[in-house]
Amino acid sequence: MMRKIRAGVVALAAMAMTVALSACDKSEAVYPQYEKGQSAPRMGNEKRETIFGPEGMFGKSKPEGEGGSGIGVNAYLWRASLDTISFMPITTADAFGGTIISDWYQLPETPNERYKVNVFILDRTLRADGVKVSLFKQARDAVGTWVDVKVDPRMAVDLENSILTRARQLRIVSTE
Repeated sequence: MMRKIRAGVVALAAMAMTVALSACDKSEAVYPQYEKGQSAPRMGNEKRETIFGPEGMFGKSKPEGEGGSGIGVNAYLWRASLDTISFMPITTADAFGGTIISDWYQLPETPNERYKVNVFILDRTLRADGVKVSLFKQARDAVGTWVDVKVDPRMAVDLENSILTRARQLRIVSTE
């Protein structure tokens, strides 16, 4: 987990540095012009790779039992997480980092309460401890402002169990 946080901090710092450096350059950018159908010249030793080729990101095969390809986490847990919280609006879904963040959602029968869910897939294998759910709740106060409310921890555990059950179902269906 710390490795993911550290990688996120490094990526954020790199983006900030790029923005800062690009703001310093006041020269006009010059872009090469190519005729229709003409490709950009390459160095003689440069390999042409695509994300779909044998060396590309989607072409690499995973060891047996990893479940799916093209994402950085367990495919069954990923799909099950999306299926389980599909009724909520999704703000962010990062298949490589294993993070799904929903927006606030109000149940139609309780308009004075709303919920937000963060799902973290922690492993590339289908394991019971491979998914972590954080659940947040807010309620309106007398003035109508949203105020944070304590959530029953069993709700997050129930949501994790629902995701794990759905992931097992997906795995069984895929092996038939």
